Amino acid sequence: MALIARAGRSLAPFERRHEVVQRRASSDGRGAHPPGSVGDVDLTIRQDDLTGARIAALLREHLEDMRRITPPESVYALDLDELRAPEITFWSAWDDGELVGCGALKELDARHGEIKSMRTARARRRRGVAARILEHIIEEGRRRGYESLSLETGSTEAFGPARALYAQYGFERCGPFGEYGEDPHSLFMTKAL
Repeated sequence: MALIARAGRSLAPFERRHEVVQRRASSDGRGAHPPGSVGDVDLTIRQDDLTGARIAALLREHLEDMRRITPPESVYALDLDELRAPEITFWSAWDDGELVGCGALKELDARHGEIKSMRTARARRRRGVAARILEHIIEEGRRRGYESLSLETGSTEAFGPARALYAQYGFERCGPFGEYGEDPHSLFMTKAL
């Protein structure tokens, strides 16, 4: 069975990369919920090839929202084509056949990953979906042997819930990383794994 290489490393057989993962996870990925978290949420989180109409619509909504609340030069959200880059793994989250969210992990180098495209469907916000997707990405970062995960999010009030979620999971403010520069509309966070 052929292995798929990503950024110079073999990841897993093709069939394993596309398996569906059923999970009932805790909010820290290890068994205990952080303060203020939502209880267990059953979701199916699966690697997504970004060809479905529902995921395209959710990502279109994401980009439209980012462009509505952020100046154009400060929008770092990726479109469908950009998310198909070989260094990015993208997951969608489903609840009984309903698309409820998504998230991605970009390999910056062999020890450092970046969280991208975290989005929860409007009807499912504040119900634990983003926490489960974030747990999945953190777990994948550990599985890959990353030493840290970083992210860029907005600095305005509209991004307050996202910043609070990341802080619950141990992400701390940091300076720009990767190809980012200083931006008053961005806030950068990182977490040691």
